[in-house]
Parts: sequence; structure tokens; C-alpha cells
Amino acid sequence: MNNSKIFLFILLLGLMASCKKDDDLGDVENIPGLGGDTWTPTALDEYLYETLTETYNVAVKYKWDHSELELNKMLTPPREDKIIPTVDAIKKVWIDNYVAEAGLDFMRRYIPKFFVLVGSASWNTDGTITLGTAEGGRKVVLYVLNDFRVKGMPGYVPQDSLNVKQMFHTIEHEFGHILHQTTYYPPEFKQISVGGYTSNWNNVFDGDANEMGFITAYAMSQPDEDFVEMISMMLVEGKAGYEAIINNIGSAEARGKLRAKEAIVVNYFKDVWGIDFASLQARTRASIEELIK
Repeated sequence: MNNSKIFLFILLLGLMASCKKDDDLGDVENIPGLGGDTWTPTALDEYLYETLTETYNVAVKYKWDHSELELNKMLTPPREDKIIPTVDAIKKVWIDNYVAEAGLDFMRRYIPKFFVLVGSASWNTDGTITLGTAEGGRKVVLYVLNDFRVKGMPGYVPQDSLNVKQMFHTIEHEFGHILHQTTYYPPEFKQISVGGYTSNWNNVFDGDANEMGFITAYAMSQPDEDFVEMISMMLVEGKAGYEAIINNIGSAEARGKLRAKEAIVVNYFKDVWGIDFASLQARTRASIEELIK
């Protein structure tokens, strides 16, 4: 028997001796997470099932699971008392209005199938915050739920709530990505502000970005973001709010660029999805105003 065979024989004896059938391995049934998490469904779980899962096949994770998130971020779980008001608002402002304009089958097909809810914002190293992300049209992570307040909730002040607008700006933005990743927008959109895109967008104020032909500073980051920022701002601000932004711009050239982008967005929704953007815009803004005024 050569040395390698002797070593293997000794190793096998050691393994046999180290673990025998009658060894006490402890209470394996109570190892945390073994076999998956289980809990007794509550009224909240039933609400989420009836509101999103049953009709749209959408799963919502609100119980804390850091593996669904960036491991290098300091994040907090959502408060359970925030979840029903938030999901109810999301359904009324986003889902129901797209269904009204494009039909139930459209929304069932394109709605992300997995939502992860987070209580706090996700802070980035450059000082910016991430309010939401979409991954491949399947998973959406929504942050800052613990700051969400609408009319009737404790701490709400009747005004055009920044937190409410931020929430729906994020959702409309991410859904815009899903739409253009399914069917791309016209390439001439990229030419309107060619040369104006920058990685330093976070050092630009929205007002200054407007004067360069961008609807927000983040729209300056790249053409895809520019396109979905146009969608999001036009829907969330509504016709009057969007026109107020345009009319406040001093540069005629910048106003012209935004009008050109606006026209492409409106035609894209009509030609690709059969959606009357003006009607969707009016519905969306009216739903937001019902929550905040």
C-alpha cells in the first residue's frame, strides 16, 4: 500500500469516528431558517394576497430579509402600519390607472411580479439616495416606506406632499424602464440632448438642469434615464405642474428640447402601447391629488 492509499485510509477512519449515527446533533428542527421561514398569515397578508397576488400574480415581501438588498447598505425594515396605506395608494395611482387606459391583460403581463418593501432610504457613497430599483422587469425594491404619509395618516400636513410624489415618481420611473426595455423608444430621442449627458448630474440642481433641456438633474445621467424621467415627471406633476416647469425655463432652446422629448414620449405611448398619454396623465394626477389634498 503506497503512502497516498495509507493517508486516504486514515482519513476515512477519522471521518467514520467523528460522526456516528447515535451522535447528538442538537435540536435540528429549530435551526433558524432551516426549511424556510414560516409564520401565521395575518390580516395584512390576506390584504396583500387579495389586492396584488390573486389578480396580478404579484408577491410582496415586507418581512425583513437583507439577502434581497444590497449588503453594504444600512437599511431598516418597513413599519407594518405603513404597508396597507402604501399598497392601497400604489394600486389607486399606478395600477388602476394603467388598467383603465391599457387594460387588465396589459398590466398583468408587464407589472413586476415581486415587490420588496424597505422602511428607509438607500444612501449612496456620492451623497445621493436610491428611492427604488427595478431588476429585469421582475423585481422592484421600494424604499422610504416609513416616511410615506397621505391624507388621514398621523403626521400628514395637507399639501403637495414631497414624500407621496417621490414614491410615485419612483414607481412611474421604474415602470417606464420596463416598458422601454420591452419595446425601445425611438432613437432620435437620444439626439435631442446629445453631448449634454454627464456622470456628474448629482452636482446639478433641477432648475439648472431645466435650463439645459432636462426635466430633472437625474435625467442628465444617460438617455434611458432621461426618457423615463420625462414619463415620470409628466405623469406625477400632471399637465398643470409640468407646464409650470416648462414656463419657468428662461432658455427657449431648453424649452424646445423638452417639447421635443415630450412629443416622443406621447407618441411612443400611443404607437407602441395604444395608450392616450394625456388621459393617463390626467388620471394619475387626479389620483395623487385625492391622496394629498
